[in-house]
Amino acid sequence: MIMFTTRPEILGTFGVVTSTHWLATASGMAMLEKGGNAFDACAAAAFVLQVVEPHLVGPAGDMPAVFYSAETRKVEVLCAQGPAPAAATIKAYKDLGIDIIPGDGLLSTVIPGAFGGWMTMLRDHGRLPLREVLEPAIGYFENGHPMLPRVSDTIAGLSDLFTNEWPTSGAVYLPGGNVPKGRELFRNPVAAATYKRILAEAEAAGGDRQKQIQAAYDAWYKGFVAEAMDAFCRTEAPMDSTGRRHKGLLTAQDLAGWTPHYEAPASVTYHDWEVFKIGPWGQGPVFLQTLKILEGFDLSAMGPASPEFIHHVAEAMKLAFADREAYYGDPDFVKVPLATLLSDDYARGRRALIGNEASLEIRPGAVAGFEAQVAQALANIRIAGQHGAATSATVGEPTLASMVASSQRGDTVHIDVIDRWGNMVAATPSGGWLQSSPVIPELGFPLNSRAQAFFLEEGLPSSLAPGKRPRTTLTPTIAFENGEPRLAFGTPGGDQQEQWQLGMFLRRVHHGLNLQEAIDLPLFHTQHFPSTFYPREARPGHLTVEESVGEAVLADLIRRGHELERAPAWTVGRLTAAEKSANGLLRAAATPRLMQAYAAGR
Repeated sequence: MIMFTTRPEILGTFGVVTSTHWLATASGMAMLEKGGNAFDACAAAAFVLQVVEPHLVGPAGDMPAVFYSAETRKVEVLCAQGPAPAAATIKAYKDLGIDIIPGDGLLSTVIPGAFGGWMTMLRDHGRLPLREVLEPAIGYFENGHPMLPRVSDTIAGLSDLFTNEWPTSGAVYLPGGNVPKGRELFRNPVAAATYKRILAEAEAAGGDRQKQIQAAYDAWYKGFVAEAMDAFCRTEAPMDSTGRRHKGLLTAQDLAGWTPHYEAPASVTYHDWEVFKIGPWGQGPVFLQTLKILEGFDLSAMGPASPEFIHHVAEAMKLAFADREAYYGDPDFVKVPLATLLSDDYARGRRALIGNEASLEIRPGAVAGFEAQVAQALANIRIAGQHGAATSATVGEPTLASMVASSQRGDTVHIDVIDRWGNMVAATPSGGWLQSSPVIPELGFPLNSRAQAFFLEEGLPSSLAPGKRPRTTLTPTIAFENGEPRLAFGTPGGDQQEQWQLGMFLRRVHHGLNLQEAIDLPLFHTQHFPSTFYPREARPGHLTVEESVGEAVLADLIRRGHELERAPAWTVGRLTAAEKSANGLLRAAATPRLMQAYAAGR
């Protein structure tokens, strides 16, 4: 029996692109049609997403990508997560009377890594000239794009802030002093001019495409873009969520001294699969730990939307996320016992903690030599409702979970591409959204707020240090089946990213569902553990489930002790996925939720 899906699973042989906005997907497909490969398509889609979803991602954000190269036959991670500036010390914030890094404003900025990441990807793996890749985004910035109603709603919610405190943002997003209307053309000519100048400087450098791409990189990190960012951070002191005004710490020297890099992925085997994620400088190993814990349960015998399935997956995720709090951080700065955390023996001990009732405890595992660190991490946890921390529409990473309650918050973005040669890319760009900080008037876009993921207490794996990467939530995925590259997938959603992806992947693996079927089924997640984002509170026992799962399932989960939050149908997750089948067919799917994501291919 064929399950009804909201849209067809895309099938083809030439190439597939799927992303969180149809214009980005179409722009990516255009690159494939022009003879470009998956890397060209992914970058072009990413630049368009900066235009059409500015409440979710911006030019000054960050980006990790996991990719498989048909030429090298290797899976690699491209880390374009910028680190903390040289002046960003714990003492610097404490001297300002700050105990938690604000979720907005200039103090929350790290080095913007996304542009450098895309240039690195294009230089090393792409085929097309830089102009071909940037032209769709430049065109939408300059000539206009149909504004999403949700973007209009976001701007409306921020209009007082943009008018009274962040006037440079108002100059861009309140043209003529008015909130732009949804579904009408919106332009950002200043951002268009920025990218046109970068392109002009690149082409003026002459030489081959690699030389021009490097010149574009230099224009950003050593040229006029870096100069504008430096000047803005030194001279402006915008209001942030502390209720006070602060200048930024980012300098031109920080930008000039940083470069993206490649690294080996973290991975585990799971039945006939091998799954690849970013390392413990992000939350990617949470997905891997959860798989190892679940490996001892017969998930195939549980229905894909049954209470047994949801309960076991949620309980395993609680344990893995507890370990994230206790152990994860930038491995260039802290020791992370990743081999132990991903081992069969460790997973066996964690699995034994899962029973038929929901746990209300945050329970990191015990790794010898880390006892004091684990104790400090537990002591540092803030429980929601006990601290009264103030929040605003601009703080934290906007996630879909909060979009149900507030039109002022969004999500982030994701792209998956597979081309006819077998290259496979999954990327999750984020940061630099219009809520993060004021627009830099010379550039037409704001800086990011990723530094809020750091702690201002010494001795934690995610404690702030200059040059250290914040523990990002951005977590794209590549998966092999029986040794062959098979899947590229991901989702926006902050701490929920691993969770929504996991549900889809398990349904694909254990229940034989196609990508669209797995995406369309009701989704769920827990906020049992501390949030990565300001004010970083935990909600022990929490479990959100789309109510379309059915009353009987919801009642069963309540009987098991879950603190259940019912989400309206079609409101959780923004998954996209692409697959190369064993017979050579390419497949792609995208969530119908929010009516923005789309897959294309032929």
